[in-house]
Amino acid sequence: MELPFGDRTVRVSLPDCDVTVADPPGGTPVDPRAAAADAVADPHGPRLARRVDPDDTVAVVVTDVTRATPDDALLDVLLPELEAAGVVREQVSVVVGLGLHRPMYDAEIEQALGDHADLADNHDPDATIEVGTVDAGSNGDGDGEGDGDETRVPIEIHEAVAAADRVVSTGMVEPHQYAGFSGGAKTVVVGAGGESQIGYTHGPALLSQSGVRLGRVEDNPFRAFLDDAGDVVGVDFALNVTHGPEGIYGASAGDPRAVVRDLAATARDALATSVDDGYDAVVAGVGAPKDANLYQATRAATYVILGAHNPLRDGGRVVIPAALPEGAGEGTGERRFYDWLSNAESPETLYERMHEGYDPGAQRAFVVARALRDHDVYVTNSDRPEVVEECLMHARESVADAVEPGSDVLVVPDALDTLLM
Repeated sequence: MELPFGDRTVRVSLPDCDVTVADPPGGTPVDPRAAAADAVADPHGPRLARRVDPDDTVAVVVTDVTRATPDDALLDVLLPELEAAGVVREQVSVVVGLGLHRPMYDAEIEQALGDHADLADNHDPDATIEVGTVDAGSNGDGDGEGDGDETRVPIEIHEAVAAADRVVSTGMVEPHQYAGFSGGAKTVVVGAGGESQIGYTHGPALLSQSGVRLGRVEDNPFRAFLDDAGDVVGVDFALNVTHGPEGIYGASAGDPRAVVRDLAATARDALATSVDDGYDAVVAGVGAPKDANLYQATRAATYVILGAHNPLRDGGRVVIPAALPEGAGEGTGERRFYDWLSNAESPETLYERMHEGYDPGAQRAFVVARALRDHDVYVTNSDRPEVVEECLMHARESVADAVEPGSDVLVVPDALDTLLM
């Protein structure tokens, strides 16, 4: 079989194993630009052209290289909609929502945004302004007031976004370990946010709550906080898409909460599949852009182990073919991820230590440590096997080298776009 590997595929053969392939229903691909135009013409709530005035400045926050969002097509639709309301190009700024990931290179921005690359600047988490606070016990009712204690989390946002009269976000609604599904206000709150809210949302107190889980939007404290923080920032309009192995499945626009719920339903229908228990190994495909570094590629393991249904037997392993040209990763969060894992004695001690707190960006090490307490993770075919070994995981030259002969194996060709149920 062929599994995704960077921008190509890698051939995997396990003749001595009993192999089952997780095959979600999939969806019907659509043209991203046409779907986005239809969504903007019929949004959740008023059209964007009715939400802006001719003299408004508008900040559009787009996704970074870690998301396969067709941002060029989405901007092709958004800018004419703004122009129809009298908002010309010179009044629009584009902020690349990096969070704590590395800045995008000029060539990457040009490739991602096409004719709109000249409008874009990378987010700088140090160039942020506090625009309000949200209750750390936020229950997602939209008023920022929750049932927890009175701790208030400062919401810091990129200065260009804070200064804009209107804020628009693009995004990819795809399965997300913490938010249930990404997209909506998350592109702005995390992508263009400061360390205050990134630190809180990705800290052990929130990530340890039972409602914070892959594929869950309702009653998810992580998603509720993002939505309330989006209200504080003033995210006026979202244009998101969802995707799967075949391509883009649909687009939705308008009020951010409604957009996420709309596309999450589309994604579930296409990506959810039922699987049995008791597998010795799960081979999890990733591919570009998520296998550029270990930080992103480990999502395949945590999606399997910490998702709605873990199909592994006790002591079973996850095997991930991943290119890793960037090693552990080059951003602030990726470096913190590497530092925690590479300096740990064991997953158990690391998990206990990180329960006491950590800097924003290191949360992926916390979640990986949680998964590694019960299951080994093997990364194969990579350019940087030494980084894998330094981070409490195992490197092998091929998938066949990482799977014991006679194993009962589940293959998930697109692990980040499959919901195991």
